[in-house]
Amino acid sequence: MDPQLTNIMRLLQFTDSTFPVGTFSFSNGLETAGFENIVTDKATLRDFVKSQALQAAFTDGIAALAAHRAFKREDYPAIVEADRTLILCKMNDEARQMLRRMGKKLGELAVKLFDDSIARQWLADIRQDTTPGTYPVAQGIAFAAAGISEADLFCSHQYGVVNMVLSAALRCVRVSHYDTQEILYEMSSEVMDLYEQVKPLEIGEMHAFFPELDILASLHEKGNMRMFMN
Repeated sequence: MDPQLTNIMRLLQFTDSTFPVGTFSFSNGLETAGFENIVTDKATLRDFVKSQALQAAFTDGIAALAAHRAFKREDYPAIVEADRTLILCKMNDEARQMLRRMGKKLGELAVKLFDDSIARQWLADIRQDTTPGTYPVAQGIAFAAAGISEADLFCSHQYGVVNMVLSAALRCVRVSHYDTQEILYEMSSEVMDLYEQVKPLEIGEMHAFFPELDILASLHEKGNMRMFMN
């Protein structure tokens, strides 16, 4: 098979909503936003999704690219640095739990897919609790091990963030499949610009300001209505 086609197949596999890392269990704060009437329709959902994608690009996205590059130069300490720095950017407990649970699942899957010492060491350190094991860093390792480019990694990560929220919206916001697909299509045109902004940034330049999300998460932790883990 053409190597390019192989990479496309693997990219589709790692980005698919059925990829077994548990994305369907989380709403990224949307459940509470819907319950509190902050996100109620297509327009407010679009704004919420854009905010989520922007925050993820300048935190998770930077960490994922750093891990991808570190894997390629066999710099394991740099992978751990990206992982530890990223978890410090997550102010609410639910966001930390989400990234760690999904990261561990991808780490477990990576050692089955790749005969690679870094992937094995990564999973061992997660299990020993010497590194948080965040999902974006796990993505960086897995995509680099699979030979998928960092640009495709960033695209996949952004798709995952946006699609996670939009999939949850179909269950807790008054929108249709047509609405969510229109938003997803619109967001795809912004990925390249975000990548160009994030590409030159270093680990120490991660930044996020989304206090509303942390407030929604705190409400969700104590709330009675729970369709999602987060």
